Amino acid sequence: MTGQTNANDAAPLSETVSQSASFVPRAATVAVWVLFVLSAGVLALVVTGGELSVGTLFVVDGLTAVMWVVVTFFSGIVHSYSRRYMAGDARVEAFFARIFAFTLVVVTMAAADHVALFAGAWLAMGLVMASLVGHVRGWQQARAAASVARRHFLASSGLLAVGLAALVWATGATSITGILGQVETIPRSVALVAVGSIVLAAMIQSALFPFHTWLLSSMTAPTPASALMHAGFVNAGGILLTRFAPLLADEPAVMSLVVAVGALSALLGQALLLVQTDVKRKLGASTMAQMGFMILQCGLGFFAAAIAHLVLHGFYKAYLFLSSGEAVEQTAPKAAKDDRLTLAGVAVGLLTAVGGGALFAVLTGKGTELNSGLVLALVVVLTTMHATRDVLRRSTLSPVVRLLSVPLVVLTAIGAYGLLFNAVSAVIADAPMAAAPTELTVVHVAVAALFVLSYLATELGWHRSSERLYVELVNRSQPDSNTILTSTEDYNDA
Repeated sequence: MTGQTNANDAAPLSETVSQSASFVPRAATVAVWVLFVLSAGVLALVVTGGELSVGTLFVVDGLTAVMWVVVTFFSGIVHSYSRRYMAGDARVEAFFARIFAFTLVVVTMAAADHVALFAGAWLAMGLVMASLVGHVRGWQQARAAASVARRHFLASSGLLAVGLAALVWATGATSITGILGQVETIPRSVALVAVGSIVLAAMIQSALFPFHTWLLSSMTAPTPASALMHAGFVNAGGILLTRFAPLLADEPAVMSLVVAVGALSALLGQALLLVQTDVKRKLGASTMAQMGFMILQCGLGFFAAAIAHLVLHGFYKAYLFLSSGEAVEQTAPKAAKDDRLTLAGVAVGLLTAVGGGALFAVLTGKGTELNSGLVLALVVVLTTMHATRDVLRRSTLSPVVRLLSVPLVVLTAIGAYGLLFNAVSAVIADAPMAAAPTELTVVHVAVAALFVLSYLATELGWHRSSERLYVELVNRSQPDSNTILTSTEDYNDA
């Protein structure tokens, strides 16, 4: 895309120049790594000394410190990577200015306590990201993608403003801390309006169904910007719900609705991934699924689990986007391979899945009581089973070594996730609410059944055997039509 010249000069983008000696990329990269070091220091202070505050503008608690470290680290990686990737781009200075500004805005949003500052940072975050999506100004599809993203982000900001305004009107407080301290005094009708607006704002920002189109249309962004988007920007929905956790937890019906919305998006995103061939669009569908699971965890009342999930997802997705070029290769047609597992493989997969669920329950205490934790433990079991069976199918090790080593690797990963969950829970313990498990409802039972059914459908390949289902999934995974390259000339010019 950028940094490339082409022979077809019918409609050149004119987006490349010779190597620039500008100091902006280097200065921005150094600055963001300095921010990371400072953020790590703040995290250490918060862990040892508790919450810090600056009037009614900022509150630096455990959640803020964790997000500062995560955001600045990912941003530092993206800055460092971009110095080479964006070399020769005609607007390289503007690109680095925007990703550094984006970092500052997210850092501000994570610490903002005053509602006006929080809403302003939320809006600025969306506008800067939309600008990054449309970085290649001479590319019509990029401009269209930026427009799609901008409309969604403005809608998200508008909904958040409505929710915050309702809360300010009901409580008279202008800080998030002050509002959450008066949750019991907020009239139910006002609370429902505020919660509904906040949940919708989070759904749009995290690209949950039916608002996922903006994410699938954003692939015109330079790869480093996509990495920053998928590793950090879409996680803002989970941060928003965690910040207002006491308000959400006070409405059981809303929590159940959040569970249903998160589960639907998680399953749909995974289904869309199965029918995709485009590398970056596969990653987009994967992000939709992961964000659905993050929001699902919020609905179950495990806000610390959602934060731990977004941290791990950030590392994983940043790596996948920055290495996406390596996924494109030329291969010769191969004969179909029989990858069905043996009886021993099936047994190992089942035992590893049960062991993974039990290990997670022992380490975190989730799934040991008759509450929403059982749903979380079930998802861990299904995820472990899928991961184990996938590795067993793909591994090139000998059958004996494979059956012995794969469970060890998978269970180690589950153990690491459980330990990270506990660490995040401890760090954000001073946040308004880190965990608030809910009673089991018919919604939880339905979601659990849907996850099991979807797992079986994936394993049995129903998406391939049903032509109607396959076509429907392909249609659902299409980006906005104005953002698609539709002719050979378009591809040559890009």
